[in-house]
Amino acid sequence: MNIKLNSIKVDKADVLIIPVLEDGKEEMIESLSEIFKHAKEKEKFSGKHGEVFTSIKAKKAKTQDIIFIGLGKEKELTGEKIRLAMAKALKKARELKSELIYVKYINTAKLKLDVIVNSMVEGLYFGDYKFDKYKTDRKDQPSLDISIDGIDNASLDKGEACLAESKTLAEATLFARDLVNEPANVMYPQTFAEKAKESGEKYGFEVEVHDEKQIEELEMKAFLAVGRASDNPPRLIVMRYFGDKDNSKDILGLVGKGLMYDAGGYSLKPTDGMVDMKSDMAGAAAVLGAMTAIAEQGLKVNVVAVVAACENLISGGAYKPGDIIGSMAGKNIEVLNTDAEGRLTLADAVYYAIAKEKVSEVVDLATLTGAVLVALGTTTTGVITNNEKFYKELKKAADSSEEKMWLLPSFDEYKEILKSDIADLKNSTGRNAGTICAGLFIGAFAKDTPWMHLDIAGTSWMDNEKGYLTKGGTGVGVRTLYYLAKDRS
Repeated sequence: MNIKLNSIKVDKADVLIIPVLEDGKEEMIESLSEIFKHAKEKEKFSGKHGEVFTSIKAKKAKTQDIIFIGLGKEKELTGEKIRLAMAKALKKARELKSELIYVKYINTAKLKLDVIVNSMVEGLYFGDYKFDKYKTDRKDQPSLDISIDGIDNASLDKGEACLAESKTLAEATLFARDLVNEPANVMYPQTFAEKAKESGEKYGFEVEVHDEKQIEELEMKAFLAVGRASDNPPRLIVMRYFGDKDNSKDILGLVGKGLMYDAGGYSLKPTDGMVDMKSDMAGAAAVLGAMTAIAEQGLKVNVVAVVAACENLISGGAYKPGDIIGSMAGKNIEVLNTDAEGRLTLADAVYYAIAKEKVSEVVDLATLTGAVLVALGTTTTGVITNNEKFYKELKKAADSSEEKMWLLPSFDEYKEILKSDIADLKNSTGRNAGTICAGLFIGAFAKDTPWMHLDIAGTSWMDNEKGYLTKGGTGVGVRTLYYLAKDRS
């Protein structure tokens, strides 16, 4: 997809995408005014959000398809509504077999230019996404040339900068979706590490990969316990981007849960629960996607990302319910459920980021608990933190991406539940407050370092297509992490 600003004249395109506000405050293109008037008078189109009306315009030898897409009322307009509308219009343009597309810029005082451009670009990219590389009868769709037209000359330079950033964010998000959608026989610890190395070389950040021997030397005992049953050995992947070399003190740490596949270990999942467990590395995918965007945009910020990549399977050497295992931090953990494995790998990864990489604050992303779906469904990410100021910064970043976050409590009473009778901590606390206790387990290894845990188990995967999200990985977290880093640059 090739998107530019003001690059295709309205009469040269194959299809025209015309966003329309329900209260009709935008000026209509003169050559389309009669068609638009007809649609309104015949009550075929009113501009309600998501409403689509298509028509044809013929002039001389050129015939064009017209797509009117409703934005709803101006006072209720948001970036997210623009994303959804653009995605729907793009899908319709594909149905019409268009290749040269003119999109009218949404000129409204309700939103700033950067929000409008970003939302339009992301909606177009997301609406065109599909993961069908393993279908042998698939037909490659032609690349699209798209012009967003109507930005005034005085704002064009700013628009171009917004366009470049928006493309970066969209592509990074779709990259994360691809990683999550790959099957576990293709995407396992070693191949994920290779993807990280390729990305580092392409975008300009350092990648260091530790094998199982080096992980053992680091005494990451909890991480190794989870990964030791698989024939695919674990990998500790460390990504470093130092865009602010004069500031050695402030380093943002990103940690992504990297369970490339989770069968549950001896606390075995049922078959239905295993089918989508290739997605248990969505946190790792989000972190890698965010690093590509941060580096490509050259943000003046220091970021270190850590992924403890492994598989949770069964073998004679697998860890078992009732085992007591160690950790890099020196804490001993009573294992009550081998399917509560992500918090074990994250405990070592978060501690490693703080102790070895000297990050000044750390965010972990993880498909950690089914309980978060019960609490918040598939629209909202649950957040646990030991630092409310840090959460306010995350909330600001999430407002920019329009990814929904919700802060959960972290009272001391919840921390008491984590205590074991025979070790320092237990890795499973039962049904009550499942998301909170799982997050606070990881937090116990962050100590006093500002820390946040994002449980993306509900938001990282879609069982069915909805809006601009296809079935499968969503790439959630990439854009929020980028804005969190950008706000520090």
